Amino acid sequence: MATDTRKVQVGALLLVVSSILIFGDGVVDIGLSALAAGIAAGVAALGLAAGALLVGTSEDGRPV
Repeated sequence: MATDTRKVQVGALLLVVSSILIFGDGVVDIGLSALAAGIAAGVAALGLAAGALLVGTSEDGRPV
């Protein structure tokens, strides 16, 4: 089975950056307002979903 390495790399990058964004706000108090924190968490959740989708569809055949 051939793996699309670009999809894996971009997906992994999205997963790492989105995880840092979500967990970083909880661990380090950076002073975001509730609205800004909610928007950042929403964007990070979309990044996690997109990263998982890219990694899951990187091989030939049926996606995971």
